[in-house]
Amino acid sequence: MHVSDDDGIRTVTFDRPEVRNAFTPEAAGELAEILSESNPESIDAVVLTGEGEAFSAGGDIQSMAEREENVRDAYERVRDTLSRVVHEVLSAPVPVVAKVNGDAVGAGMALVTASDFAYAGESARFAASFINVGLVPDMGGTFLLPRLVGLRKAKELAFTGDMISSEEAAELDVVNEFVPDEQLDIRVTELTDQLAEQPTRTIALGKQALHENLGKEWREALDYETLLQSQAYDMPAHEEGVSAFLEGREPEFE
Repeated sequence: MHVSDDDGIRTVTFDRPEVRNAFTPEAAGELAEILSESNPESIDAVVLTGEGEAFSAGGDIQSMAEREENVRDAYERVRDTLSRVVHEVLSAPVPVVAKVNGDAVGAGMALVTASDFAYAGESARFAASFINVGLVPDMGGTFLLPRLVGLRKAKELAFTGDMISSEEAAELDVVNEFVPDEQLDIRVTELTDQLAEQPTRTIALGKQALHENLGKEWREALDYETLLQSQAYDMPAHEEGVSAFLEGREPEFE
């Protein structure tokens, strides 16, 4: 995959167009490493996209066919590659944006659902197609998909493997928005420009609170929220935001 940094925006482009950007374990491990190195001191957001006509076709079928492993080996491989990617997306201290330039299938769709933001070109399609190769949704699919689309719809998508359009994906909250293909770059740049103007460390705290509190009981969630808010109060961004408001100007966050 190709990585480029431009004015605080890191763009990761899956670069196997000949197999529709399918993930091998090695590619997933590489993506996890890239995400783990996204430091908010220099990076404001990470954009994930694909080279060619697909975002990602999910797991590499040829790699699956050549694989010889027992259940324990499979567990360790998935844990250390695909599952680690989702861990890095959810815990990254910067926003992760999926720029869905084409079909997102299987693990590709799961990666979209794990991202903090997702924007799709009008021609993009989505499918939780694991069932078509006799597999259970992974890469966070069983955890995140029902939280976005509801349990019943998640079962429909997971158990049929049906393809849905970018319009339906937007209606289901799989993506934030779909736009004409030729406007996708513009729309994502608008978002990343806006994110770059915000205090990245404060975004990191908010993201941490939202994700950690997904499974907490409400009393525990409120306590955790209060803990992170108290940290935000002690950060320069809060002082700058208050000063800017009182002085009638736009804040200048670092």
